[in-house]
Amino acid sequence: MTDYDPDNVKQSPSDWVAEQARRYEESGGTEATDMKGSPCLLLDYQGRRSGDWHRTVLIYGRDGDDYLIVASQGGADEHPQWYRNIEINPQVWLRVGTERFEAMAETLPPADKARVWPHLVDVYGPYADYQTKTSRDIPVVRLMRK
Repeated sequence: MTDYDPDNVKQSPSDWVAEQARRYEESGGTEATDMKGSPCLLLDYQGRRSGDWHRTVLIYGRDGDDYLIVASQGGADEHPQWYRNIEINPQVWLRVGTERFEAMAETLPPADKARVWPHLVDVYGPYADYQTKTSRDIPVVRLMRK
């Protein structure tokens, strides 16, 4: 496993995600902080096989002091790679706006997901449609500051 260095993180293979992440990071969290009006954070997570650190941009909601992210992958039938990695390596780093901090990730149990789901759909309406596109239960992940 490699040590975390925010300047040595692999960007998403998706060009538009990588570009948004680059702008978000290079601006110190003052630019590219939303997606279609929904707030975004940078999630830095460690690869389950390589140990390398990777970065993606995700829409987030809040639950008290915690951040909530949705492993929707647009309603695809498979979990996104970032989710499969944090299931194994739940220690992550976040940039939310101008702040960077370490956090722990945990998948919400069904009752907690049901409680926060309406808030997440308010934050980003397409989540409701994404769940109808797939037979998998789309996970919601709580990110707790360490």
